[in-house]
Amino acid sequence: MRIAVPSKGRLKERTLELLEAAGFAPTYADPRALIVPTKYSGVELVFIRPEDIPWIVESGAAELGITGHDYVMEAGVDVEELLDLGYGHSRLVLAVPSSSGISRPEDLPEGARIATKFVNLANDYLKRKGIKAKIVKISGSAEIMPGIGAADAIIDISSTGTTLRLHGLVPIDELLKSSARLIANKEALNNPIVNTVTTMIKGVILAKNKKLLLMNVPDESLENVIKELPAMSGPTVSKVEGEKPMWEVIVAVDEDIINDIIMKVKSAGAKDILVVNIERLVP
Repeated sequence: MRIAVPSKGRLKERTLELLEAAGFAPTYADPRALIVPTKYSGVELVFIRPEDIPWIVESGAAELGITGHDYVMEAGVDVEELLDLGYGHSRLVLAVPSSSGISRPEDLPEGARIATKFVNLANDYLKRKGIKAKIVKISGSAEIMPGIGAADAIIDISSTGTTLRLHGLVPIDELLKSSARLIANKEALNNPIVNTVTTMIKGVILAKNKKLLLMNVPDESLENVIKELPAMSGPTVSKVEGEKPMWEVIVAVDEDIINDIIMKVKSAGAKDILVVNIERLVP
């Protein structure tokens, strides 16, 4: 089974980190290798330009793929978006020179030249808005086009807005929000390995920003301690053999509240409290 992953760009590094955490790390790192086996038997990574991944997955050349939602929408392919992976957040925006005096899409002059590599999304947007403009198809570096006189506006991806500001551009409308997505060929949805990969990746995502809290609780304090604990389906409680009645309590806790929870359960009688990292959380 193959997973198509970005060979370059903003999503590549985070994608490889995610796959490694999920147990699908490549067996070796060689920038010249485009098909690489992983440490999980039967799963290969195929390194593809992110904009090509949607149709590679649709064609069945790869059962799964990781790419931006913007590229999926631009390609117009019939694939299944299985997971929002929680990184690569960006916006597809219409931007103009800050010196243009244009503040709304409707203010663009008829015949304005808009540079973009998102030709399909741009055409759909202009049609919806009733804007008569000319699309200038490019393969990259859209932000420099107005500055060199090759375009009057651009439609491009913006993450923080820094690149736009650096080139004297200001966004005047948003076409869509994007992030990295796990996509699947629809005919591969019942493949057991596809299910395994999806489950393990989802487990990594669910474990993000969570910690495992372990503690010993005297029998007389158990009820009060449990009242202080958040949990998806209640904490795990097991008896500890010893001279004094004691219970081991285990629970997954959001990292941003763990300090408060520790102090609350300690006050309620918990002792020997441990905080452990969680690699994956599979419900």
